[in-house]
Amino acid sequence: MTAPFRLPPPDPYRGTLPDTVDLAIIGGGVIGICTALFAARAGLKVAVLEKGRVAAEQSSRNWGWVRVQGRDLAEIPIAQEAQDLWQALDAEAKGRIDVKQVGVTYLAKTEKELAGFQGWLDDARPLGVTSRLLNRAETLEVLGGAQGDWVGALHTPTDMKAEPWVAVPELARMAEAEGAVIVEGCAVRALDRTGGAVTGVITEAGRIACDQVVLAGGAWSSLFLKRHGVNIPQLSVRSTAMATRPLPQVLPTAAVDDKLAMRPRADGGYTLAPAAFSELFLGRDTFRHLARYLPLALTGEFDVHLRGPQPRGYPDAPGTPRNWRDDEESPFERMRVLDPAPNMGKAAEVKRRFAAAYPDMGEVDHADAWAGMIDVLPDVVPVVDHVEALPGLIVATGMCGHGFGIGPGFGRILADMVQGRDPGHDLSRFSMARFSNGSRLRPGPNI
Repeated sequence: MTAPFRLPPPDPYRGTLPDTVDLAIIGGGVIGICTALFAARAGLKVAVLEKGRVAAEQSSRNWGWVRVQGRDLAEIPIAQEAQDLWQALDAEAKGRIDVKQVGVTYLAKTEKELAGFQGWLDDARPLGVTSRLLNRAETLEVLGGAQGDWVGALHTPTDMKAEPWVAVPELARMAEAEGAVIVEGCAVRALDRTGGAVTGVITEAGRIACDQVVLAGGAWSSLFLKRHGVNIPQLSVRSTAMATRPLPQVLPTAAVDDKLAMRPRADGGYTLAPAAFSELFLGRDTFRHLARYLPLALTGEFDVHLRGPQPRGYPDAPGTPRNWRDDEESPFERMRVLDPAPNMGKAAEVKRRFAAAYPDMGEVDHADAWAGMIDVLPDVVPVVDHVEALPGLIVATGMCGHGFGIGPGFGRILADMVQGRDPGHDLSRFSMARFSNGSRLRPGPNI
């Protein structure tokens, strides 16, 4: 039985800080942990350096969907590989990761929405997706008899779900068993460089020599890069979710329409969220990157609400330093865990919507609510690339809410990139250069 939401157990990863490694990974979320697992299996000496706690930020706060459906075409092959890896890793862990194939269902309230789903399906079908369109009767059947005004749906029966705060710490234990060193409460303040190339990392506890670094810092990545003169147009938005108390398990799939996302939980309740609703707290980067995000905002497809300045200590807050010395406290030490308060009004709203969809279920009791800061980029796909200006550094960030499900896929890719191997996928869509070479950004699908 899992708790509705909680941070992973405090401080279970206290590896001894090594003097030298082959690969240092900044960030103990799903991307960093999966990279460590596959790099360690390849025989590399690996250290994961996490300023707070493993999976304590967005990697434990997401919806828990492991989906191919609705992804950008460039992400689909990686998401398919990730699903295979999730299942294989769960088998190795004797089911402790608790991945379940429940399917993902996108619900359409209008024929126009359904036509949009059809457009994605037409493009994605050659890539081997199992998705199909459902009519209204089929949709209601998949939803276990829900009541709603949906005209149809896009359904992918092979998509999955897991409990994020259970899954990522389990992957971390697997990485440790393969020889990776994971150190919590150890912020990386800066890269150490010689002749411009990476030769190590400077942590609050001392220097580690290495010539390969993966930055997987989520909402903190752009601040770290800025400290080294590299700019990417990354912002972060607050997303709220909630869990119900145990209820009859009538909804067998993960499903979402324009207002409500829902999925069954391992504890007998349901995880609910206000669909695409997110909140952008203003900061210097918001205004600096405004022109990049305007085309996306003008589509009207993303329900983003502007809020006042970022709270104190957040990556883009007014008082957060953009530069600091290697020997002084960094912003990463001042805020160990980015733990935003949930929007309780939205949590109450989705609870009401869920109760209306399943009026025979009984009272929908609230068990918990939480929020996370999602790292986003203006075309809604991540950066996974070598940093040309900083030889030896690879950045993997801006997962735009997709990181949990695709984590093992990108982790395997990053481990191969570190070793100079062919990653097995075309990564040109995820290049850093797209923000500086004058090319027109192509937003990924908002479905």
